[in-house]
Amino acid sequence: MNLSRLDLNLVLALRALLEERNVTRAGERVGLSQPAMSAALSRLRRHFDDELLARTGNVYELTPLGVALRDRSATACDLLERVFASQADFDPAVETREFTLLASDYGAAVFGSALSRALHQEAPGIRLTFQHSTPAAVENTATVLSTVDGLLLPHGIIDGFPTVDLHQDRWLCMVADDHPGIGDELTLGQLSRLPWAVYQRPYDAPAARQLSMIGISPRVEVSVQTFQLLPHMVEGTRRVAMIQERLAHRAVRSAAVRVLPCPFEAVPVQEAMWWHPVHAQDAGHIWLRRKAKEVGATLMESGGR
Repeated sequence: MNLSRLDLNLVLALRALLEERNVTRAGERVGLSQPAMSAALSRLRRHFDDELLARTGNVYELTPLGVALRDRSATACDLLERVFASQADFDPAVETREFTLLASDYGAAVFGSALSRALHQEAPGIRLTFQHSTPAAVENTATVLSTVDGLLLPHGIIDGFPTVDLHQDRWLCMVADDHPGIGDELTLGQLSRLPWAVYQRPYDAPAARQLSMIGISPRVEVSVQTFQLLPHMVEGTRRVAMIQERLAHRAVRSAAVRVLPCPFEAVPVQEAMWWHPVHAQDAGHIWLRRKAKEVGATLMESGGR
């Protein structure tokens, strides 16, 4: 397709029409009159050779292609906004801008809090928005990264995109402080027998990936969507969990748990910020990447705290 012959305003109209499913409301949303939006819909129908919106009684329903295009048009609009918001110069002391980062609760609590403190001092007009990352960020990385400023994720999960290394962390094991069968250390046999609490999906949780390398398949009793829920799923039970050292210090203050060294060489966490190449020459994003690297280095200097 020759993009030079494409009216990019139709992308905005397409998104509004598919999300509103109403010509008048879609027109109001993008600042077009009802006749102008009807004309845009006609052009889109000719382009896609599809009705996109099909009338059913008194309402419009999306065709199967319309359903498929709804999310794609939203992603395209977000990407276009980021492209045209790019700047040649950036002064953090006076700029007003929002940066959006996808992160687990671990990434937001450990690195995100440190980054926000640094920006509070240096860039008072900058706003950080943290959104919880989901499996979709791994399954459809290019699309997801194109609509945000960065994804906080350890190495070993995705590749093929630019990245800024942030900091390292190590894994610890966590059990209830009154666990009847655990003393001052854990054994591999106990890890294979005890029930587990894990982060995210049992079959690809970080703990499951680590244990699979030493031939142990954890018996998962509960899985949660945040690392900071793990202490509460371990407290008062016979369960065991794996948690990052930087988060473990907070865990022991929030629940009746204790942490122990892993009885095997767990692969350390190498946290990084992944970003889309569309941001490569954006002065604001270049500053963000530099600041992220500085904050990561500060975290490394502070050890596991």
